[in-house]
Amino acid sequence: MNLLQSRSEDFVFAFNYAKTSGFCLLLNEVDKSFIDFSINHNHKHSVKPSFNLEISHISYQEYLTSYNKIIKEIENGNSYLCNLTFKTPILVNLDLQQIFELSYAKYKLWIKDEFTVFSPERFVRIENDRIYTNPMKGTIDASIDNAENLLRTNLKELSEHTTIVDLLRNDLSIVSLDVKVDRFQYMEKIQKHNGGLIQMSSQISGNIRSKFKNEYGSLMDLITPAGSICGAPKEKTCQIISDVESYERGYYTGIFGTYQAGILDCAVMIRFIENDNGQLFFKSGGGIHSLSNPIKEYEEMKSKIYVPIF
Repeated sequence: MNLLQSRSEDFVFAFNYAKTSGFCLLLNEVDKSFIDFSINHNHKHSVKPSFNLEISHISYQEYLTSYNKIIKEIENGNSYLCNLTFKTPILVNLDLQQIFELSYAKYKLWIKDEFTVFSPERFVRIENDRIYTNPMKGTIDASIDNAENLLRTNLKELSEHTTIVDLLRNDLSIVSLDVKVDRFQYMEKIQKHNGGLIQMSSQISGNIRSKFKNEYGSLMDLITPAGSICGAPKEKTCQIISDVESYERGYYTGIFGTYQAGILDCAVMIRFIENDNGQLFFKSGGGIHSLSNPIKEYEEMKSKIYVPIF
């Protein structure tokens, strides 16, 4: 990334949650038969296909076993907030490329025979030497009466959101100056194939430190993994996630985006469907806090298994 930026060349990039795998390709050399993407562009497809999604949810008891391990770590003071995720087998009557093409989402990526992601969450945008991040934390069913106000005033959701906003303020301070919260607790409606969700976001920004103005790759390395998909404190919480989760996240909760005309824009890889030897899995989860209710957290994890085709 640093090298291509130094040459003022446009590129697309992605790297996994653990930062052990990824790619960085010149935009004009991308083979769209293997990799396709859409960055910060909500486009409603005119085709309305017959769509069917079958989900084989993990049991509540299986979820509770991992949840209780997280709660014990929180009670022991090792984490304030920890993102717990699972992989869920699904059956769908569309292939990964069709899901990519038909999904309505701000950020989309498809890798042939591997995965597709339709993310609503920007990680960072860097433009004119200013960096912006938009953490998304806090979820409610959009069909509930007075949903936005209930989400905004829910103590657990507010605590979770505030923790991540504070973490991202600290992360941006590593690579920028004059960090501030531009918008706090604004709501975003996400349409699903079977209803809708409202999610709470905030915007934080700062002025890029001079040493990183020409090294966005180094900058990204210092502020990832994204705080919204791990927790706080980050380093210890990532260790807890590794100990508790029973699978490898892979590219799920990693980062993908583009660098074009001097602007970097990228997303967190959530809302993620992966092909594993012919079986599709949907990876999803949510933040666990001392105020969490395990049944509600289990239901939230399930509610995030959707495809935005409608």
